[in-house]
Amino acid sequence: MILEKIMSKRVVTVGLDDSLRVIKEIFDEGKIHHLLVEEQNQLYGVISDRDLWQAISPNLGSSFESVRDTATLNKRAHHIMTRKPITLPRDADIFEAISIFNRHRISCIPIVTSEQHIVGIITWRDIFLLLEVDREWLSRAAD
Repeated sequence: MILEKIMSKRVVTVGLDDSLRVIKEIFDEGKIHHLLVEEQNQLYGVISDRDLWQAISPNLGSSFESVRDTATLNKRAHHIMTRKPITLPRDADIFEAISIFNRHRISCIPIVTSEQHIVGIITWRDIFLLLEVDREWLSRAAD
């Protein structure tokens, strides 16, 4: 099965200079775990919700919060993003994605054109959902 059939076409992006304050708001509002960083319609990086939580102060929103803690929200996307993320084209096979997830410690793969224009994203959760929903496809693929 090709990735275009199962990838999420609803991709949320931010710019290289967007602040962690903006990124935090996006993660807080949506049910997403990854943001793609783009400029001029080209992919430059990926930010996961875990990347964000590692970059901001754990004291935010607590009684221990200081000006220094709040200042962590002024960092920019390019400071915490994973640069040159592993990508796949939309016609790649699902087993290529599974292989990448198994070999690398990543949880999403941006789907891009040859010019690095973003067309979708696939996560390991998408693959698990497919396997759960379409057991018949899994049986055929195993043959």
